[in-house]
Amino acid sequence: MRVSLFITCVVDQLYPRVGEAAVELLTRLGVEVTFNPEQTCCGQPAYNTGYRREARAVAARTLDLLDRELRTSDYVVAPSGSCAAMVKKCYAELFARELEERERARRVAGRFYELSQFLVDVLGVEDVGAVFEGRVTYHDSCHLLRELGVSGAPRKLIRAVGGADFVEMSAPEACCGFGGTFSVKHPELSAAMAADKAADIERSGAEVVVACDASCMMQTAGVLSRRGSAVRCLHLAELLVSRGGQ
Repeated sequence: MRVSLFITCVVDQLYPRVGEAAVELLTRLGVEVTFNPEQTCCGQPAYNTGYRREARAVAARTLDLLDRELRTSDYVVAPSGSCAAMVKKCYAELFARELEERERARRVAGRFYELSQFLVDVLGVEDVGAVFEGRVTYHDSCHLLRELGVSGAPRKLIRAVGGADFVEMSAPEACCGFGGTFSVKHPELSAAMAADKAADIERSGAEVVVACDASCMMQTAGVLSRRGSAVRCLHLAELLVSRGGQ
């Protein structure tokens, strides 16, 4: 099987190790991974802020690139529920008035997967051979849970990690408060939500909190650091390439 990796803006700029972990993980599972360096933003920040014309311009370029990638790849995989939701749920709406572009958006959406969803639903894999000694909890990223309805796949993958003690926090589905431009427009509310999330993580007794979106990691890691917490944030891909230790 051959997949094209859609790396996402936050991973590219702030968490390149997540992209590297995703490539390592997929390669271990026998998947050939390609990456097109021409890719840029999927258009979600503009879309969520209400700038539909600007979002459409960015999305049009990305749609063209993804369509070309899928001529030689079986699927496109992204280590982000947020970007996956944009492509799978919003592109058809952005191009609703253009039949050809709308149908192309739907075709691409059908072969675009978030990483955990791809591993469990497409590859049929839950145990990837990872080993991690420690207590782990999981944060449900908003777009992955609410837009794509993915909740079980990440948990199945975490529970299969050798040595990991998986515990649920009391409100794993509660938003971390980032929300892209929401955190810029409403910083006080965003900070309060992040503080609630951090407290819930700490109450779980976990040493590591895992997320499927680097933006959630950035928000949560920031507030945990400011609280002086020893809890670490990892992307699911990073956990799944672990071969032991903490």
